[in-house]
Amino acid sequence: MRGRGLQRSVGALAAMVILASAPALAHAEGSAPVPGFDRSLNLAWVLLGGFLVMFMQLGFAMLETGFTRAKNAVNTMAMNFIIYPVGVLGFWLTGYGLMMGGVGGWPSLGVSGIAHRELAVNIAGHPMGLIGAAKFALVSVSHDPASLAMFLFAVMFMDTAATIPTGAMAERWKFSAFFVYGLFMSMFLYPLYGNWVWGGGWLSQLGTAAGLGHGVVDFAGSSVVHMTGGVTALAGAIVLGPRIGKFRRDGTIGAIPGHNLPLAMMGTLILAFGWFGFNAGSTLAASDPQIGVIAANTILASSAGALTALLYLWFGHNKPDVSMACNGLLGGLVAITASCAFVTPAAAVLIGLVAGAVVVSVVLVLERHLRIDDPVGAIAVHGACGLWGALALGIFADGSYGLGWNGVSGPVRGLLYGDGGQFVAQLIGVTVNFVIVFGLAMLFFLLVERTIGNRVIPEVEWTGLDALEMGSDAYPKM
Repeated sequence: MRGRGLQRSVGALAAMVILASAPALAHAEGSAPVPGFDRSLNLAWVLLGGFLVMFMQLGFAMLETGFTRAKNAVNTMAMNFIIYPVGVLGFWLTGYGLMMGGVGGWPSLGVSGIAHRELAVNIAGHPMGLIGAAKFALVSVSHDPASLAMFLFAVMFMDTAATIPTGAMAERWKFSAFFVYGLFMSMFLYPLYGNWVWGGGWLSQLGTAAGLGHGVVDFAGSSVVHMTGGVTALAGAIVLGPRIGKFRRDGTIGAIPGHNLPLAMMGTLILAFGWFGFNAGSTLAASDPQIGVIAANTILASSAGALTALLYLWFGHNKPDVSMACNGLLGGLVAITASCAFVTPAAAVLIGLVAGAVVVSVVLVLERHLRIDDPVGAIAVHGACGLWGALALGIFADGSYGLGWNGVSGPVRGLLYGDGGQFVAQLIGVTVNFVIVFGLAMLFFLLVERTIGNRVIPEVEWTGLDALEMGSDAYPKM
């Protein structure tokens, strides 16, 4: 449906703007409808993946709380808790429609012919999607099991992106400002970039429209989820400023250790477990044998990232830094998320090795040179490794998977396997993410700063956000 009535009503101004049907998610491209039993199995698989990703919320809460101080434990845990209901309802109201409103169905879950619309610009005969325009509040798909399952799966991914800044901005973020941020992220910012890559938007169409590989490809969210969250965290941390006592007047950097490293380590392992829902679940089909490759690549990259970060500091500072090993493991997971279905196990290990080094290097650069305070290393883990993961796909994709992805014939190949255009597409994707997401996030935080303010007053920060901001203590006997 081209929305001709809309064009007639607004005249020449809308000649370039159309309501176009977007292609299905790339996971489903080129797939034929599957038999009834397989549809039910695939539906259960998608739901199971969503449940595992939801369990990651606990991992994030434990990780971030362990890496912060005891006097802020309730506040840090509360942000990781409250982002869940705020994000779910915000994404339900507008986010899912803006992100997935142009998707007509998922062949692996059955072809249902649901109504779908994508606001797009027609360039040289190619509709380049800008934003979805259907499925708001799930009204039009309220009786479609596939759409509802995909909503659950998608909202868990969004919640992961939304919770990343809670770590980078911990121990000084006003709870009311955080609450408003949760609505902004779930209702607009995350869905915008998500639509461009996963909802049939213009970045996914760079292959058909400009001959750049298969367009921007991101299997499970290195850029869509993690880089978006990390870049947003960077903007927030810049506007918020460092914690009191972090950077001293004499130029030295104050150590502000977390209060419970074992809690952070347990959170890390929960995240590693839930990540199988992230990656293997993104096949949208339990019947896809590639899930074995995806799971193996996931565990290999995470292990390589953990050991690289551990050894990096062990040899440099004569002590094995386990907290950095936790972040290295997560960095490896973030980096492999985009390419887990497209690369060999050996490439997955290499991607993880680089990610571990990226985590340590970026943490040190942010702290020592840019004077940006990130209590949990979220910007390095999710922002920098998300960027690396998206580019790694454009380098190492070996052509063994992705036939017909984003409507382009043939499998997905990277630079080393003969398709330099795919690397260019990935480079465009991460550049757009940094420019647009960072820019919009910065504008949002500056607007909040001029209205309700982002940061608690110094007295609250000194005393602890639990007592004066939240009105409760995590450890009252202390």
